Amino acid sequence: MKQNVLIIGAGGVANVVAHKCAQHNDVLGNICIASRTQSKCDRIIDSIHRKHHLKNKHHKLYSQPLDAMNIADTVQLIKESQTQIVINVGITFINMSVLQACLETGAAYLDTAIHEEPDKICEKPPWYANYEWKYLDACREKGVTAILGVGFDPGVVNAYCAYAVKHDFDEIDTIDIMDVNTGAHDQYFATNFDPEINFREFTDKQWSWINRQWVHNPVHFKKKTYPFPQLGTQTIYLNGHDEIHSLSKNIDAHTIRFWMGFSDHYINCFTVLKNIGLLSEQPVTTAEGQEVVPLKVVKACLPDPASLAPEYTGKTCIGSLVKGKKEGKEREIFLYNISDHQQCYQEVESQAISYTAGVPPVAAAILIAQGTWDVKKMVNVEQLDPDPFINLLNTMGLPTLIQRNEK
Repeated sequence: MKQNVLIIGAGGVANVVAHKCAQHNDVLGNICIASRTQSKCDRIIDSIHRKHHLKNKHHKLYSQPLDAMNIADTVQLIKESQTQIVINVGITFINMSVLQACLETGAAYLDTAIHEEPDKICEKPPWYANYEWKYLDACREKGVTAILGVGFDPGVVNAYCAYAVKHDFDEIDTIDIMDVNTGAHDQYFATNFDPEINFREFTDKQWSWINRQWVHNPVHFKKKTYPFPQLGTQTIYLNGHDEIHSLSKNIDAHTIRFWMGFSDHYINCFTVLKNIGLLSEQPVTTAEGQEVVPLKVVKACLPDPASLAPEYTGKTCIGSLVKGKKEGKEREIFLYNISDHQQCYQEVESQAISYTAGVPPVAAAILIAQGTWDVKKMVNVEQLDPDPFINLLNTMGLPTLIQRNEK
């Protein structure tokens, strides 16, 4: 049984991960939270103690400073902390470094998004093949469990697709992953997670899997409305996203798309920032001779997503709409979760976007610790048995709801 967890990162998602690990530290053992800014880790620890979430008081909860880009330092921390499971919820630029440290130490590896390079966006699909999948053989040879993209989207929505394959369909035609947030906060403009990573998703062409081939289009070029449970009819835009890149390989479906909801205000602000070049990831030189990256400047000017939580109201709905056939009859099912911002804040002092991304990797860590998902190789979530994952999430604050329609 694997125990002792190292959480890398100290943002909003890391806060949720730490709270949930503390609530289940009878299974997960000692918990170390590490980041370049140790004071952020300590604030998370204070929040856990404030909420009395440390289940087993005999297990340690502590922080360490760490530059996770430094593989040697990460290896040393994994060894010193006797970590057996690493949950990487830092910025995606560190994924490859942390993964290599896990390969060297034998620790299991979990993340919630595909690796990115700071100076590259929207690379050739499938994106996983550019980075993580290059280590498939290494993980198998060393018996290292690496579960990729185990947040909500990617992550839980992938498990929803695997569940549909296992229980509801003989043949799948279309998968539409949909993510909407009807929440409101008191900021003029803000992103729900790291602004740099958020904007990079939408500043270039978007890739979709259409009729079994990759198709790209301008971002936000296509929109539609959908009647979401509890949230009502919402406008959603076709976008590229991480999960399409593994689902296109691992799920036999004709078309796989990702749709996200945006308000008119968000689209207007985003469009202005993009059109005047402030969302570029490439450096520019100011009149004073100082080199800056516009996107990083915008990030510095926007609110910290974690700061939104106290005033956030409203709900999110994220799910997978799957269409196909079972025993010759057409059917569709929508597997989804509804999360409430205020309820999430009351529990773990984070908003629902962070909550939905942070609970799943802890559920995966528990399944690894118990041996259920300790597969000794690199996988994406849809390659694993979805039932224990979904069942566990039902008990951890992310219940799954299902709408079925058979024609």
